[in-house]
Amino acid sequence: MRPVVMIDYGGKMPELQENLCAFLEHCRKESTIFEQLRVMVIEDMIYLIHVKEMAEYVSSSLSSEVELLFVDLEQDPPKMRTLDDKSLLGMQLISIQKLFSLYFPLEGMRNDLLPPDRAEPMADSKSLSEQIGSQSSVLMDLSSCMHDTEVTVPTVNGWLLGYPIVYLFSKDHIEDAIYNLSTKFLRIYKILVSRTSAPNKGSQPEELMSFSVPYELSMRGRNEAWAETFLACLQSKWGRCKQTWSSLEMEVSECYPQAIAL
Repeated sequence: MRPVVMIDYGGKMPELQENLCAFLEHCRKESTIFEQLRVMVIEDMIYLIHVKEMAEYVSSSLSSEVELLFVDLEQDPPKMRTLDDKSLLGMQLISIQKLFSLYFPLEGMRNDLLPPDRAEPMADSKSLSEQIGSQSSVLMDLSSCMHDTEVTVPTVNGWLLGYPIVYLFSKDHIEDAIYNLSTKFLRIYKILVSRTSAPNKGSQPEELMSFSVPYELSMRGRNEAWAETFLACLQSKWGRCKQTWSSLEMEVSECYPQAIAL
């Protein structure tokens, strides 16, 4: 259902990283179904990823199969933006996505999806693979993707986790972003799934993901065009996983202004 799952945000490193890698290596020895799983680290964030699904997700992001929307938290009130606005942060995020395409290539990857200013993309791809391989058979440290950019980890995190709305702000405006979001009413969007179980056993809904959007930018709730498109996309994926998940639904609620950490 998701190519990336966040394990911890600012957690205890490197103990968590080492323990998770050891656990995954053990799982891969027991069964081949874990072969595509890796531990990915970006600064103080740690994720569990599916390599093949990640490659497809990065490719779809670069080809704009589904439009990614941004909430500009440097503005008060926050404003909705798209990549068509050609903002510096938006362009830098695209560069990060293109760099990810080197780590997670698809067969027949087009050259125009490669990062700019790279004269020998195939050589770079090989060196990146060697760099990853030298770390661990299951560990990928992609912290270097954040170097020389004003894009913040929360923005990259929002994209990686598949949110349809991503908060956008630069490293110089973190305090502004926290203030602008903490003083606003929010809508909380939750995607809930229920496991397929035996007829005589109940199944409680589990949270697949959740994200927030400023109330004034989501007045129609679940009827927002982007929300309907997002839910339809998830339902399409769910259709291929019905043997595991019996239902999928979106729940929308409101949240009063409160202190928020980014």
